[in-house]
Amino acid sequence: MSAAIEPRKPTTGEPLVVAHDLARTFDVSPPWLNRVLERKPRVLLHAVDGVSFSIERGKTLALVGESGCGKSTVARLLVGLYAPTRGGLQFDGQDAHAAFKTPEGRKLRRRIQMIFQDPYASLNPRWIVEDIIGEPLREHGILSGKAELRERVGELLKSVGLSPLDMSKYPHQFSGGQRQRISIARALATQPEFLVCDEPTSALDVSVQAQVLNIMKDLQREQGLTYLFISHNLAVVRHVADQVGVMYLGRLVEVADKQKLFADPQHPYTRMLLDAIPQMKHTGRRRTAVQGEVPNPLNPPTGCTFHPRCPHANARCSAERPQLLSLKGVQVACHAVEEGRI
Repeated sequence: MSAAIEPRKPTTGEPLVVAHDLARTFDVSPPWLNRVLERKPRVLLHAVDGVSFSIERGKTLALVGESGCGKSTVARLLVGLYAPTRGGLQFDGQDAHAAFKTPEGRKLRRRIQMIFQDPYASLNPRWIVEDIIGEPLREHGILSGKAELRERVGELLKSVGLSPLDMSKYPHQFSGGQRQRISIARALATQPEFLVCDEPTSALDVSVQAQVLNIMKDLQREQGLTYLFISHNLAVVRHVADQVGVMYLGRLVEVADKQKLFADPQHPYTRMLLDAIPQMKHTGRRRTAVQGEVPNPLNPPTGCTFHPRCPHANARCSAERPQLLSLKGVQVACHAVEEGRI
């Protein structure tokens, strides 16, 4: 018989995940010979540049921001798909990236799983669902007998609202929402404590998004899961998050409790994002579009990287990089907020 899922009781106030000054730089230079012949320097892309946050057990931290701000790179750093260029990650009190490199790292990977953005691209089209969901169970040595595997896969499918009869089908026989449920079932196979969700609903219709999000909320409540939820959709974030971190060009510019961030945003960029959301009570009022373009990440502006688009920028903003400070009950990286100019 396969082991039933044991609900975990979250310990409030205790951080499960702590990221400190996490950074990842990619070398995107042309080949060496081209650089020599054309006399060009190396080109480095600072995809994530000094990100720090913590997530309490059983809670959800959402990361939001425009495309290219480094959200998905943070996700891959947390699950060990990328090694950090600088900084570190503590998971349940241990150095996660150091542990990933050791034989004991396999045990840690069982506790941290990821749900990817595109449910079709992340599922092997040549495998049936039984093999897709059963693979983590076999790889981690959790179950090996065929009868036990089938029973466990059936339980996992039922936990995400699908039928055990679906295990003989291929991914192309399912809708987008059903495929994402299969991805969630696969991620839950090792009974993880921490799930990194990289825009898990962005490829789905709005009605299907709601179904998947409700399943994720139910699973979190039943199993005490901790989530990092990445999204560019603030309406989705409002539904799932406990805390929200706003990213811009590889840096966190504001971290706050969900209610406080939506009720009283501090950073000018957060205000811009919220002003761009259409609201029923503001029918007839012109929406404020997010101003300007995201700068080239290969050549970011000096000082505060948001200053070319900020209506409150001054000389200090263009010269000095703001630090993420605790101001007005939130963490915010903004000279204007620090000086009381907004």
